[in-house]
Amino acid sequence: MARAIWSGTISFGLVNVPVKLYTATEEKDISFNQFDERSGERIRMKRVREDNGREVAYENIVKGYETSKGKYVMVTPEELEAVDPGPRRTIELEDFVDLDEIDPIYFVKTYYVGPDGSDTVRHAYALLREAMRKSNRAGIGRFVFRTKQYLVAIRPLEDVLALTTLYFADEVRNAKEVGAPGKLKLSPKEMQIATRFIDAQTTTWKPERYDDTYRESVMKLIRDKSKGKEITVEKAEKPAPVTDLVAALEASLKGTRSRTASKRRAAPRRKSA
Repeated sequence: MARAIWSGTISFGLVNVPVKLYTATEEKDISFNQFDERSGERIRMKRVREDNGREVAYENIVKGYETSKGKYVMVTPEELEAVDPGPRRTIELEDFVDLDEIDPIYFVKTYYVGPDGSDTVRHAYALLREAMRKSNRAGIGRFVFRTKQYLVAIRPLEDVLALTTLYFADEVRNAKEVGAPGKLKLSPKEMQIATRFIDAQTTTWKPERYDDTYRESVMKLIRDKSKGKEITVEKAEKPAPVTDLVAALEASLKGTRSRTASKRRAAPRRKSA
């Protein structure tokens, strides 16, 4: 059985549903330690004073916020604790919005939400889940976890409710800052070939089809080095810039058709009854 990381209630109107929160995802990054290249000795990070380099004990460290260049306001843990971030055991759904209106750029991390209690609780949980599923709505509220307040969306996901933490509006940067072009005059032929290429590449979303090939390659590198194998480092070639967009798209479409035909030939044929 999965281990809950939080317990509380989801509140909508006058209805309170006791729930537990479970981690839904796990990152599988490869963790490295740091070493001195010359001696091979492990490097440890220490908290030291900027003026004299002396190490400072953790219990003597306070947080400071820079208000202007070189000027800080010091804040103690007790002072931060006194600032109320909101209810710590209740997620009050303030609004319901169309799930399709939430741009994925706002999504941060997803958790599973399970019912915590009797058949009555499970009934209320199922009612909320199915009502949101039927209306394609997500409940928006605030969630306090480990002294921090999060904006969250609660939505149905298969048989469970999922809680996804969201970025606040002022945490999402303006896309205009990247200098992307606005509406440009595109030729009908360019649009036709680009659309055909996308259609040819379109398939059903199946996340298990996509592996972390970089992580697999790094683990192979580590296994090979642990066995004493010699590693050859090859420089990756930079792709050549496109000079003829239409020709490049036509070549891409042709390559897609060839790969599709190869997959069909390689697929096992069903035996006739």
